[in-house]
Amino acid sequence: MQTPSDHAYPDHWEADVVLRDGGTARIRPITTEDAERLVSFYEQVSDESKYYRFFAPYPRLSAKDVHRFTHHDYVDRVGLAVTIGGEFIATVRYDRINADGMAASAPADEAEVAFLVQDAHQGRGVASTLLEHIAAVARERGIRRFAAEVLPANNKMIKVFRDAGYTQKRSFEDGSVHLTLDLEPTAESLAVQRAREQRAEARSVQRLLAPRSVAVIGAGRAPGGVGRTVLRNLLDAGYTGRTYAVNRALVLDMRELDGVPAYRSVAEIVAQTGEPVDLAIVAVPAERVPDVVADCGEHGVQGLVVLAAGYAESGGEGRERQRELVRQARSYGMRIIGPNAFGIINTADGVRLNASLAPQAPAHGRIGLFTQSGAIGIALLSGLHRRGAGLSSFISSGNRADVSGNDFLQYGYDDPDTDVVLLYLESIGNPRKFTRLARRTAAVKPVVVVRGARHSGSAPPGHAVPTTRVPYATVSELLRQAGVIRVDTVTELVDAGLLLAGQPLPVGPRVAILGNSESLGLLTYDACLTEGLRPQRPRDLTTAATPQDFCDALAGALRDDACDAVIVNAIPWVGENGVTESGDGEVLAAALRAATASAPAKPVLVVHVELGGLADALAAATSSAPQATGQDRAGRPAAGARRDVPPTGPGTAGPLLAGAGQDDPPATPAKVPATAGRIPAYPAAERAVRALAEAVRYAQWRRAAAEPGKVPQYEDIDESGAAAFIEGLLEEAPGERGVTLREDDARRLLQRYGIPVRPTLPAPYPDAAALAAARLGYPVALKTTAPHLRHRPDLGGVRLDLADEYQVRQAYTELTDTLGKPAELQPVVQAMVPRGVDTVVRAAIDPAVGAVLSFGIAGPATELLGDTAHRLVPATDRDAAELLRSVRTAPLLFGWRGSAPVDTAALEELLLRVSRLVDDHPEVVAISLEPVVVAQHGLCVLGAAVRLAPPPPRTDLGPRTLPSY
Repeated sequence: MQTPSDHAYPDHWEADVVLRDGGTARIRPITTEDAERLVSFYEQVSDESKYYRFFAPYPRLSAKDVHRFTHHDYVDRVGLAVTIGGEFIATVRYDRINADGMAASAPADEAEVAFLVQDAHQGRGVASTLLEHIAAVARERGIRRFAAEVLPANNKMIKVFRDAGYTQKRSFEDGSVHLTLDLEPTAESLAVQRAREQRAEARSVQRLLAPRSVAVIGAGRAPGGVGRTVLRNLLDAGYTGRTYAVNRALVLDMRELDGVPAYRSVAEIVAQTGEPVDLAIVAVPAERVPDVVADCGEHGVQGLVVLAAGYAESGGEGRERQRELVRQARSYGMRIIGPNAFGIINTADGVRLNASLAPQAPAHGRIGLFTQSGAIGIALLSGLHRRGAGLSSFISSGNRADVSGNDFLQYGYDDPDTDVVLLYLESIGNPRKFTRLARRTAAVKPVVVVRGARHSGSAPPGHAVPTTRVPYATVSELLRQAGVIRVDTVTELVDAGLLLAGQPLPVGPRVAILGNSESLGLLTYDACLTEGLRPQRPRDLTTAATPQDFCDALAGALRDDACDAVIVNAIPWVGENGVTESGDGEVLAAALRAATASAPAKPVLVVHVELGGLADALAAATSSAPQATGQDRAGRPAAGARRDVPPTGPGTAGPLLAGAGQDDPPATPAKVPATAGRIPAYPAAERAVRALAEAVRYAQWRRAAAEPGKVPQYEDIDESGAAAFIEGLLEEAPGERGVTLREDDARRLLQRYGIPVRPTLPAPYPDAAALAAARLGYPVALKTTAPHLRHRPDLGGVRLDLADEYQVRQAYTELTDTLGKPAELQPVVQAMVPRGVDTVVRAAIDPAVGAVLSFGIAGPATELLGDTAHRLVPATDRDAAELLRSVRTAPLLFGWRGSAPVDTAALEELLLRVSRLVDDHPEVVAISLEPVVVAQHGLCVLGAAVRLAPPPPRTDLGPRTLPSY
C-alpha cells in the first residue's frame, strides 16, 4: 500500500471484496460523517453479539462512544467498515498499545483489535476478510502484532483468528482468551487467503450461472428485440427456475409475455409474489440502466447480465458510465457480466439456463467456455454445435467490467460438470493472478486459451486493464509455463477442446498412423515431425480396406506398447459398381468405436476427406455423465484401464461430442452404447496433429507439475547486507524513477549474492589502456562500450587475446582509426577469460506480470529471432534447467558439431541466484548480465547493469480485492 500523510483520509484503503457466499461488499475507513450509520448499525446487532464485543451488556452506544469510534488519526487509531447499499454491516478497529497495554504511538508495534459483525451477515466470511484488510493497514503503519481479548464462548471469533494462518499465541487470562497474532504474512496465511478467494469468486460465478429465478428487464411488448429474444431463449431451453418479464411500459391489463408473468419492476415482483429475484438480464438502453440497477439492488437481486451497449467501447463518456455502473452494482453487493455482453448459458439438467442471444442452446457437455467478444462467442457456439460438441457453461462478458476470465477460472477449477476450460481473451486485467489461477486449474484439468488483439499494442475498447511492457511472446511463454495450452485461432481452440474433452491424455509423443490413403498418411507423418512428435511409419491399409480392416489395425495399434496415440486417416472407398457405397461413414465409425471399446485407453483422432456420415457418427451423442476414470491425476492410463471405461473427471475429460470441420453440417445423433467414447474428427491432418501435439505437451507439463522443483538456498547469500546496501543507494537517489547503478555499485550488490563480475578498467587514452592491462595482467581484451557498439562484436569493436603492451597500443590505434574518437567509443580493458559460449541473463519486474527471469545466447541473430526464454520469479531448480534448454540455440551449450559441452550446472546456479536477488529485493527492478561466458568449467560474468527503484505494488500479496473502478 502507498503511504499518504498520516492524518489524510487514506482512500487507497477502500476496496470492493467478494464474500464467502459470492456477494460483494465495500470496505472503507470510518470517518466523522459516519455517526448515524454507526448508531443504526449497532441497533441491528443482537444483544449477544454486543456482549461478546464489550464483555458486558451494552444496549446502546453513548455519544462518547460514537465520537471515539468515528474519530481516527489513521495511524495509531484506525477503524474500517464493511458496507452494502451504503450501510454498515461490520466494523473493525485497532488501537496502538505499548507493552503495558496502554495507548501509544510509534515506535510501539502492537495494537489491540476488535470486530463487530451484524448478525444477519455472520457466516459470510466478513470478519476473515476484514482481518486481511486491517492487518495490511496495520503493517503499513508499522504495527507488527495484533492483540485481542475474546470471550471463550465466542467460538466464531476465535475461529476467525485461528484459521487466518498467521503465527499466533493463545493464553487464558482473567476469564478471556488472549490472542496475539504476528502480522507478517506466512506461507500458510497466503494459502488460506487464496483458498478463500477461490471459494468466494467461484461462488459468485455459480450464483450467476445457477439462479433460482431470472427477470428479463426490457422484454418488449411486441415480439422481437433483444429482451424478448432472451426471454424466448430462456423458455426454449427449458429453464427450471422462475422466470419473469419486466417492462415499465406495460399496460394495466397485460399480465404475461410469452406466457411468462410480466411486471413493471423488480420491486413489483417482490411485492406481489414475495419471492426474490436472483438474476436480472438487463436489456434496456444504457441511459436507463442506473434506474434498473437501483431497482434490482434495493430488492435483493444477486447479479446482473447487462446486454446494453454504449459504455467504455464508445469513448470517454461511455467509460465513465461504465465505471459508475460497476460502482453502483457493487454498492448493492451485486456482480456484473458485461456491459455489452452476449449472455450466459448453463446446460446442467437442474438449471438449463440460456440467458443469451444464442438462438439455440448447446447440448449438455463437459466444456466450459468464456469469451470476451459476442461475435467470437457466436462463432464458437456455432462451431461447437456443428461439430456436435456440448458445453457445461458459457459466459460472454463483453467489456468484462466486473466478472472476468480470472473469475471463470476460479469457477471452473472445482466445477464437477466442467472437464476442459476454453477461454477467448482480448485482454488480461491481472496477468500475475491469471497465471497463478491457470497453473492451479491446469494441474487438474486442461485450460486452453486463444488471445485476440495480441498485436494491437493496446487493450480493446471497453477493457480497463493495466499496461504492460512485457511483449506478447513473453506473456505467451509464461502462460505455457503455467500449464496453459495457448493456441492462435478459435478454430484451434475448438480442435484442442474436442480432443481434450473426449480422449485421455497421451503418455508420450509416439504416434501410430494408419489409414487407406498413403498420401494422407505421409502428410500426417510430416505434420507430426513438424510439431515435435515421434510418428511411426504410416501403415497403409490400401483403398481396398474394409471397416473391419480399420478395426483390426486400430485395435492392434492401441495394444502396441510403443504407441501413445493413434491417428486414423480415412478417404471414401469405391464399391464394385464404381460408386461410393452408402453408409460408409456410419459403418466405419462403428468399427472404430468397436476397436477402442476393448483396447487400452489411448487418444484416437480421425482425419477424414469427404467421407459422408463419418464425422456425424463419431460425434454421436452418448451419456455425458461422469464415469470412472481411466487415468491417474497425471494423465497416465490407470492400471488395467480399458476403452470401455472412458476417462472423465478433472483433467481427464469424459466422453463428449466430437465432429468434423467448421463447414460440415450439424451432427446427427446415432444410437451407440452409453459407454462408447467420442472420437474427434478433423478435415485436415495438420489440424489433428496440432491438437494432439498440444495434448502431448500439456500431459508432459502435468507430469512435471506433479513433482515441482525447489528454490535452493545458498549459504553465501548476504540478504540483510544487500537490503541495507539497496536502502542506502535509494536514499541517495530519492524519487520514484529510481537509479541505474554505477558499475562498481552493481558489482558490490551482485557479489553479496555470490555473483562475481569481472572488473573492467576505463581506457580513455592509449597510456591508460596500457596501465589497465598491466594492472589486470595479460592477456587482456580491449573493447568499446559506446551504446551503438556495445555487445556487437560483429561491428569490430572488440580486440581479444592481447598479450603485451605493444598489442594493446596497436589495437587501440586500430579501434580509434576505424570507429571513432576515444570519447565516442568509451574503450575499456578487461582480463581474458576461458573461451566458451556467450550468453545473456536478465531479470525485470513488470507491474502487471511480476518479476520475470530471461535467458538467451548472446548475439544479434538471437535478438533478431527473439530466441529468448522466460520464467516467473522465484525460479526453481527445474525452471532453471528448463530455461536454458528452451531456446532454439540451446544445442550450442551441449556440444554442437563437435564442440565441448559447457558447464550448464554453473549456468543454472547463476540463474537461480539472480532469481533469488530479484525475489528477495523487489527494489531491484532490472538486471542485465551480458555477456556471461560459460566455459567447460565455470563461467564468467563480464558485464552487469542493475537498476533500482521503489518496488511496484504487489497486488497478489495484499488482501483480497476486486479491481478498482
